[in-house]
Amino acid sequence: MTRHAASVETQFGPLAVLTDAGAGAITALEWRAVADPDDTPLLREALSQLAAYSTGTLSEFDLPLAPNAGRALAAVLDAIRAIPFGETLTYGQIAKVTGLSAQSVGQCCGANPIPVIIPCHRVMGAKGLTGFSGAGGVETKVALLRHEGAGGFLI
Repeated sequence: MTRHAASVETQFGPLAVLTDAGAGAITALEWRAVADPDDTPLLREALSQLAAYSTGTLSEFDLPLAPNAGRALAAVLDAIRAIPFGETLTYGQIAKVTGLSAQSVGQCCGANPIPVIIPCHRVMGAKGLTGFSGAGGVETKVALLRHEGAGGFLI
């Protein structure tokens, strides 16, 4: 399948949105710039929403998503998408909702193919801040949480 990609510069660095031709949905988000961007209505809308999120004028994404995910990952990603802007949940809280272990939830967060849009940065450890798979690691997670006004996330 042909992939389409385009990127936008945000306060969190360049974010590239990827889609599969014909899927009609976003399949991935990566921290990088796209040298030769594609131009599709979906990519334009995704970049517009990411730019609005970065400037603080958007708090909820409204984009079709199609992460390549097995059943466990899909359940965790659905639970993460339900976390409101500016709020956080722990791996344990998501584990209770999904029936998975907290460790499995953490592994699924690390495997999230569409970070920021599927806000895995809103998931914390029982004792506070934990890792982040995006570029910049925990520093980027903290920047995203501060941007959203999420309080009480530091140990």
